[in-house]
Amino acid sequence: MERTRTIKKEMEIYLGKYPILVLTGPRQSGKTTFLKNEFANYSYVNLENIDNRKYALNDPNGFLAEHGNFVIFDEVQRVPELFSYLQTKVDEDKIMGQYILSGSQNFHLMRNVSQSLAGRVALFKLLPFDNQEMEKATWLHDDYAVNLQKGFYPAIYDRDIPSKVFYSNYVQTYVERDLAELIEVKNLKQFRNFITLCAARVGQLVNLNSLANECGISQPTAKSWISVLETSYILYQLQPYHSNFNKRITKNSKLYFYDTGLLCFLLKINDASSLKTSAYKGSLFENYVINEYIKQQYHQNLMFDYWFWRDAVGHEVDFIWQNTEKLNLVEIKASETIVPEMFKGLSYLEKFIPNLISSKTLVHTGLFDQNRTAGKVLSWKNILRNWR
Repeated sequence: MERTRTIKKEMEIYLGKYPILVLTGPRQSGKTTFLKNEFANYSYVNLENIDNRKYALNDPNGFLAEHGNFVIFDEVQRVPELFSYLQTKVDEDKIMGQYILSGSQNFHLMRNVSQSLAGRVALFKLLPFDNQEMEKATWLHDDYAVNLQKGFYPAIYDRDIPSKVFYSNYVQTYVERDLAELIEVKNLKQFRNFITLCAARVGQLVNLNSLANECGISQPTAKSWISVLETSYILYQLQPYHSNFNKRITKNSKLYFYDTGLLCFLLKINDASSLKTSAYKGSLFENYVINEYIKQQYHQNLMFDYWFWRDAVGHEVDFIWQNTEKLNLVEIKASETIVPEMFKGLSYLEKFIPNLISSKTLVHTGLFDQNRTAGKVLSWKNILRNWR
């Protein structure tokens, strides 16, 4: 069973270009296991360990000298004072790939990186397993709904933990405890309700006033809570694509979750068959497919731009990605039956910017691909065939 993460190849390249690499991502996405297994030639130091932490706090210079070069510092945000010493050390030593930093509290980690190590680090994001990684490990099911509902966190597969048990613990120990502490939530029930309300709006335009009113909080509080959920890789906002069209284009972002297993847990969808009859089926599949593009973006370090497009009268393209000056349009349909009507959003946008379109793709829940005049039809398993 092959378990190498896609991101390893890119990280190895940049070990020769930057003195420090920083690996972020959701808690439990496999960062520690990945670093210890794939960079075994590096010493590993966990700053969650109280003895290591005291040493680093009391004698940072001695601590760094003790561990030498080529070290992984995990949970490094636990010793924010260390970052200034790391800056001085790498500036003096001028050794590429000298340190790899990682941590589970991304807000604190990235704040310290931006304050002390700007220009000295290459940043990488490790998300839960992508389809490619799942397939190599023989965990990818031919039924999209099984994968979507089960989720993609490594512990579910490595330790054979039922997804409902994993996500229940994940929400209680991380989302509700750590994040609530980070933003000093006074009413945990409200915060829990807010996350569930976000889940019920997956794939929809973000309306902070509506979220705030329904949750009984202020709009600034709703904005703050969304921000911390984004920073912690629970959810993200997909921004709209703007161009000079005659019709007014929406300016609101759309809301998605980084992991569909967590999303299904919050929506109380406990198996694949329930998912297929759920009112959320279309939005969930849309989130699943967009996540695959997002995961490849980060795991392959591609630096692409991506958006959705919608005008005021409802014409829409679910996903747009750009790697050159031209755009790649993607429509996502939770159906195995392909009808011409499904291409109307792609065709409509193409009329306005025909010279800017590189490709048009419709991704569906079946296992077959087709080449049609209106665009390429791809199975959810094969979207990488239209990537790059």
